[in-house]
Amino acid sequence: MSSAAYFDVDGTLVRTNLIQPTIHFFANQASLGKSIRRLGTAILDAPRMLHAELRDRRLFNEMLYSHYKGISEDRIEVLAKEIFDEILIDAIFPGAKDLINLCKKADQRVVLVTGSLDVTIKYLADYLGADDFIANRLELKDGFATGKLMHPVVAGPVKSHLIVEDAKQHGHDLSMCHGYSDSYSDVPMLSVVGQAFCVNPDKKLKRLAQAYRWPIIDITKETPGPQ
Repeated sequence: MSSAAYFDVDGTLVRTNLIQPTIHFFANQASLGKSIRRLGTAILDAPRMLHAELRDRRLFNEMLYSHYKGISEDRIEVLAKEIFDEILIDAIFPGAKDLINLCKKADQRVVLVTGSLDVTIKYLADYLGADDFIANRLELKDGFATGKLMHPVVAGPVKSHLIVEDAKQHGHDLSMCHGYSDSYSDVPMLSVVGQAFCVNPDKKLKRLAQAYRWPIIDITKETPGPQ
C-alpha cells in the first residue's frame, strides 16, 4: 500500500470521549470502596483537568491517566473489553465502517490515531477493520499501572509527528495519504497529509474546512456523504 488513511477516533468514528471509558474504569474496581475513592479523587481533580484540556492536550492526557495508578494489569484488560462491549460498540457512528471500507477498497492502510488507551482501541480497530492503531499506553510495573503514560503521549500536535514517522516506516507517500478528524485541535494532523477530511466537524474546524475547501463528511447516517 503506497498510502494510508489516518483516523482520529473520539468524535470522529465514535460519539465517546476519553472521559466515558475512564469513568467505567473507576466505577468498576475490585470493591465498592475503591470505586468510590477513585471516582471521588477524579471528580475533585476535574477543574484542574478541564483547565489543562483547554491549554495543553498532552498535559490533560497525563493528568487523566495519572488516576489509573495502582490498577492491576489484569483488571485493566478485563475492563477494557467491557468498555468496548458496553460503551464503544454502541457509540460507533452508523457510517464509520462504510467510510473505512471505502479507504480499504482504495488500497489504503487504515490507521487509528487516538489519545485513548491501546487496551481498548485494539478491540475497536479489529471491529472496524482498521489495519493498525497509534494509541496511548499505560506504564506498568510489577503488574500495576504507575499512573504514567509511555512516551510519546498521543495528543495534540504530537499526532502529526507520529503520522509522519508511521508513514516513513511503512513507505507511504504523505502527499497521497488522507487524514480524518472532527476537531480543530487536530489541524496539525490534518495538515501533514495530502488530503484532509473533516468528519462531523466542530464549529472552528468547519469554518477552516470551508476556507481550505477540505471535504466535510457526515457519517451519522449509514452511508457516508457530504454534510
